[in-house]
Amino acid sequence: MPTERTLEEEWYEMLTEGEPVPHHWYHFLGLLPSDPRCKLCAAPFKSWGGFLMHLLGRDQSRYNPRFCQKCEVFEHPGGAEVPLTMLFADVRGSTQLAEQMSAREFSQLMNRFYTVASHILIQSDAMVDRLMGDEAIGLYIPGFTGPEHPHKAIEAAQDLLRRTGHSDSKGPWLPVGIGVHTGTAFVGVVGDESTTADFTALGDNVNITARLASEAGTGEILISESAYTAANIQFGNLEHRQLDLKGKSEPIGVYVLRVAQNEVS
Repeated sequence: MPTERTLEEEWYEMLTEGEPVPHHWYHFLGLLPSDPRCKLCAAPFKSWGGFLMHLLGRDQSRYNPRFCQKCEVFEHPGGAEVPLTMLFADVRGSTQLAEQMSAREFSQLMNRFYTVASHILIQSDAMVDRLMGDEAIGLYIPGFTGPEHPHKAIEAAQDLLRRTGHSDSKGPWLPVGIGVHTGTAFVGVVGDESTTADFTALGDNVNITARLASEAGTGEILISESAYTAANIQFGNLEHRQLDLKGKSEPIGVYVLRVAQNEVS
């Protein structure tokens, strides 16, 4: 059993650099049938190749099916403090929406949102941290997303607003506001390993992202100054706000992006 320090080092390397895969192993796995595959190690998930990976413990991750369980290093509780970008998407006025329709209709509407959000997060290499209530959360971790994680998160936020109809002249089929923030957080498995262990991110920067999402109006992406600078994207003259967030002693500067007005260059 690895020591706590060694385990933390393993987590840090995994979360920041990904799984070191020898070239011959990567090539071998790439020859096995069939797609889809783990993005990091090329392990197949279908056909007899997928069955072989199952025997080796490389089933698809339940957090992001573009990766296998081995490449997430989820065997042991633990984690590390790493830089990452977080995306929180909130449905605006969900309580009022629920009052205006039956429980079944509201459930169908939210399931549609979960499906769209999950697809966008997965395709942009985010770990899907949560799909529940009126919220979708994606973690853009360097070891999985790559060094351009702030850029990918902002692109995904724009795509989510487009896919929920915020760029349509008739308006969105679901009102959504999004917060995107880059910072350091503890990322890993927390809780009881045998019963309630969960993969998530914890810390002040996670709370900041959640509050940015709650402050975002319908069709708005509030991008923190740290995420905007790290993404190195030119949007032109975006609105800039200073927000007094609950629990923060200093205002947080954000840029306001709307898909109907701007596109990634």
